[in-house]
Amino acid sequence: MPRKEKTTQTIEAPTVVIDATNQIMGRLASEIAKRLLQGERVIVVNSEKAVITGNKRWIIKDYKNKLQIKTASNPRRGPFQPRMPDRILRRTVRGMLPMKKAKGRNAYHRLLAYIGVPEQYENAEKIRFDNADISRLKSRYMTLAELSKELGWNDYAYA
Repeated sequence: MPRKEKTTQTIEAPTVVIDATNQIMGRLASEIAKRLLQGERVIVVNSEKAVITGNKRWIIKDYKNKLQIKTASNPRRGPFQPRMPDRILRRTVRGMLPMKKAKGRNAYHRLLAYIGVPEQYENAEKIRFDNADISRLKSRYMTLAELSKELGWNDYAYA
């Protein structure tokens, strides 16, 4: 009996470019997670300009405590915490996806985050979310770039 050839159809997912400038990271991440689970490809630009709300000292202390967990056990085995702003944003979105299921893992693979704006996305239409805008804030905040520098990120290559 002859073998059936597998037909693979690649369905191109719609691509959305999101500008993270002056957007609250948690609200932005939840919107990104929703779009990823709906099957869209999401590209985030200017991820270093996203903001985290709260007192700077407490934010830095919280993230540094996460880094200390790594040194308490075997450093090669993890847990690994990101220091770059684009990776911190990706990790935040990852926490909002069902990573134990295939749809969550596939959604996470459709997410790209960049520091600054790459040339191929300079002329693309960028989306901003009104409910994640910094103008809604009345509290203190810090940008992901400031947090990353405190965690030891060397941004000389990106300046």
